[in-house]
Amino acid sequence: MELLPLNLLPIGCTARVRQINAHGALRRRLMDLGLIIGTEVKAVRKSLSGDPTLYEIRGAMIALRCEEASKILVERFVL
Repeated sequence: MELLPLNLLPIGCTARVRQINAHGALRRRLMDLGLIIGTEVKAVRKSLSGDPTLYEIRGAMIALRCEEASKILVERFVL
């Protein structure tokens, strides 16, 4: 199983959350947004400046900055 930070997930790809390397308020915020172990996440598009990136999480569109997304390790789906 190869894990990569969510911010490195290519646009259009889907992955599953495997680990959250954040603590305190940031960890709580990410979990409140639905980012828990086992959740599927799809990278939808980047902003014109490249940060933040739009992700589809549990049917909702969520924008995360690169710094936040780098704390989430995912396993990319291989088709």
